[in-house]
Amino acid sequence: MGHGHDHDHDHDHAHEGSDASPALDLSIPDSELSPSDVSRRGFLRGAGLLGAGAAASVLAVPSAAEAAGLPHSHGPSGGGSDKGGFKWLAGDHHIHTQYSSDAQYRVIDQAKHGRAFGLDWLVITDHGSATHAKIGVEKVNPDIRATREELKDLLTFQGLEWNIPAAEHATVFVIPGKNEVDVLKQFENNYDGSLLPATNTTEQNEAAAIAGIKFLGSQVRAREIEGALFFANHPARRGIDSPHEIRNWRDADPSVAVGFEGAPGHQAAGIPAPYGRGGARGYYDNNPSAASFAGYPLESYRTWGGFDWMTATVGGLWDSLLAEGKAWWITVNSDSHVNYLDQSDRGPNSNFEANGKYNDPVYTGKTLTTAGDFWPGFYGRTNVGASSFSYKAVMDGLRAGRVWVDHGRLIKGLDARVRTAGDRRSYTGTPLGGVHQVKRGTSTELTIDIDLQDVPNWAQFVPVLKRVDVIVGTITGPVKDKDSFQTPNTKVVKSFEINAGAKKASLTFSLGRLDKPFYVRVRGTDGNRTQPGLMGASVDPYGPKLDVSGDADPWGDLWFYTNPIFVLPSGK
Repeated sequence: MGHGHDHDHDHDHAHEGSDASPALDLSIPDSELSPSDVSRRGFLRGAGLLGAGAAASVLAVPSAAEAAGLPHSHGPSGGGSDKGGFKWLAGDHHIHTQYSSDAQYRVIDQAKHGRAFGLDWLVITDHGSATHAKIGVEKVNPDIRATREELKDLLTFQGLEWNIPAAEHATVFVIPGKNEVDVLKQFENNYDGSLLPATNTTEQNEAAAIAGIKFLGSQVRAREIEGALFFANHPARRGIDSPHEIRNWRDADPSVAVGFEGAPGHQAAGIPAPYGRGGARGYYDNNPSAASFAGYPLESYRTWGGFDWMTATVGGLWDSLLAEGKAWWITVNSDSHVNYLDQSDRGPNSNFEANGKYNDPVYTGKTLTTAGDFWPGFYGRTNVGASSFSYKAVMDGLRAGRVWVDHGRLIKGLDARVRTAGDRRSYTGTPLGGVHQVKRGTSTELTIDIDLQDVPNWAQFVPVLKRVDVIVGTITGPVKDKDSFQTPNTKVVKSFEINAGAKKASLTFSLGRLDKPFYVRVRGTDGNRTQPGLMGASVDPYGPKLDVSGDADPWGDLWFYTNPIFVLPSGK
């Protein structure tokens, strides 16, 4: 490819300061370990969770188990809600402005609406394109910096939507700093798929995607930027994000490539006509093409309860990654371009190709009933457990997987953790995204504390949570076939019915005596639309329903999902 950015890539240094056991640090020889650590390392190697694949496993991610010890400084400003020892900050990492060729709003428009609809952080992600790569990154930056000054209670990140070589799109963003423009511009010009030679083979383009992710990690280690993250956007929409590509992105640098959209934006596109577009939620209305991965079923091209098939299918692609021990997280967002029921249009006499932006939007008096997007924060939100109100704390929380997501404000707040059975101390155990490590044979339990909704959402009704599902999967180690997208050992193990009218739901589920590594994740629903999952009723009896284009009101089908907690045994 000739990009020359394959820098030295030591994953261990990406997580300095973590509380990882010496057994996990392969730079320490066995001879220098204590007997217990030697035993633990032997077990982890035998389980396929240590060694060549460790950089892409949960073991390479700092444990969040010590939640009680987190600082509680909330900074000078910012919203969020305190729960479980964290400050939960709602956000959206996929938002477009007048600097995207298919959008129209100013940065401050998106930011003010996002803040008004309850967001604490957001990412401006204008499209990668020849024009954007040439002038877009630096042209939008003054608007972003001005927004940071005006809205001090909103964390406004700069990023871009990357045309992943050989694949779909991704959010790439960085912690603000003096080099944010330089790094993003260099990244886009060297690695955006729209700028690579048309003669490239698929293999060359896949290698370019890996090199781009490695470049971002190299910039963090060189201290050009303080942090960078990658989330694959709408991964199943066109069927071109193959399972091996997703695995390779993750393995390229697990400190940068950390997840994908569990649910796409464009949710308003499902509102039935004549009140809305009458299309498919997320614009998931595609069919397989020559570029699609041939193994995906036709059902993967549609959303399920508004969520991407990769996330919504219990025992499916997301679970196949988690069963490997890969820390791979989900998010939701708006992908806001042009918003439902807005009454504006791009400014007249705009010349995007020349200027890299459209003129400021103008009022038209015409209501956009066929627009497919919601304002940031209006429908979906990604809730991050942060140690404080700061850019770094949000990015650290995302990287750690301390995240739950919901649509339509289905619930107010959530704290889930795994702990030793019977431990009733506050904030003990391991929260979302963490690795709970206990002696083999120890009884563990999952606790879920949910603040139920008691105020109307932005569609002016109070959502009612009806059911919470606990999903458990065995960690079986690296797969032989990187295009695997199923795992037979994951299923819904418990469903809790929620009492109508309750203000809180405190649920406890016994995970039994630990004899092998596993993970647990949680989802909840208003119960309006369900059907057995693709893997069958024995795996998922009441999963989300396949969304039908033209009849998919997003407000009538609400779900929340959490990221997983991993549970690993130690000792013999």
